[in-house]
Amino acid sequence: MSARYDVAVIGAGVFGAWTAWHLGQRGQRVLLADAYGPGNARASSAGESRIIRMGYGTDELYTRWSLRSLAQWKEFFAATRQALFHETGVLWLSGTADARVRQSAETLRRCGVAFEELSRTELERRYPQIGLAGITKGLLEPHSGVLTARRAVAAVVEDAVSRGVEYRVAHIAEPHAAGAIGAVKTSSGERIEAGAFVFACGAWLGKIFPDVLGSRIFPSRQEVFFFGVPAGDARFAPPALPTWLFQEDEIYGMPDLESRGLKIAVDRHGERVDPDTQSRLASAEGAEEARRFVEQRFPGLRGAPIVETRVCQYENTWNGDFLIDRHPEMENVWFVGGGSGHGFKHGPAVGQYVAERILEGGAEQERFSLASKETVQRRAVF
Repeated sequence: MSARYDVAVIGAGVFGAWTAWHLGQRGQRVLLADAYGPGNARASSAGESRIIRMGYGTDELYTRWSLRSLAQWKEFFAATRQALFHETGVLWLSGTADARVRQSAETLRRCGVAFEELSRTELERRYPQIGLAGITKGLLEPHSGVLTARRAVAAVVEDAVSRGVEYRVAHIAEPHAAGAIGAVKTSSGERIEAGAFVFACGAWLGKIFPDVLGSRIFPSRQEVFFFGVPAGDARFAPPALPTWLFQEDEIYGMPDLESRGLKIAVDRHGERVDPDTQSRLASAEGAEEARRFVEQRFPGLRGAPIVETRVCQYENTWNGDFLIDRHPEMENVWFVGGGSGHGFKHGPAVGQYVAERILEGGAEQERFSLASKETVQRRAVF
């Protein structure tokens, strides 16, 4: 059995889904394949929620991509009549080490993004439910918020299919060739022919292409905890509480959305893991750290139960920049990955960029090149 496509996209996470969607919009015959399904439980695009924010310090590239992506997400949700974006606002909190917040304010101002700078006094007045020990200032992005992750990915795939993209569950074997390749094979023996192949396989990229990416993709284990809020207490749900990020604590979270509980996640990179074999059970040590943080920063939730946990993975490059480039030997094979914990929000912009690079020879962003990827981690993008 064989099939012929203009482009085959391997991986139906947020990057692959939006790449297939944009290619389909440009009249391409596209196959989107995933080993487990869109936003599946093992994927980096899985889970209930992801932040979409504009602040990136001095990094104007990602601020502008976030702006472009938020506009596309909103347009997509309006067209498909789905309420999968929550405009909670995003609140940055910093202590004495406030350089990143100050730099973000300068970049947001330059890019025309609405924001408010809040003094300690104003933070105390607006958010009495937050423990502000050590906090000196805040920056609020009122129009940023939260994307409902797995449902949003599934919605993009469903809409792409309605527009002519073909989707199927299939496990693709590692390709081997020099120069352009004509086809890939699935684990069931099917041959898939295409003019170009996009591998957007997240944490699996290093396993599929071990010689090229094995030392340049760093999957890490990340734990997430949801704390149950007191009965009848609205202080921890929007609009009373926005999405928030504590700079020095390297911890972020979200208010009680859709009655899931207050979300707490550590943004520090966890241990390196194999996405196929890592344990998906949260650790007692992670739970204890989350409890200590809640007691410090949300004293009204002292003793609150953990009502849900999740273990996922980041898919880091050495510094946090995306990887979007051709295979160095297989000229019609593309890598799309390196989401690095901050990539979900950028799905629409990534898909558009990839489609333009493949079909129109669009301008290359050097930061996304394979040549720029080193083998020792020094995180620079947050």
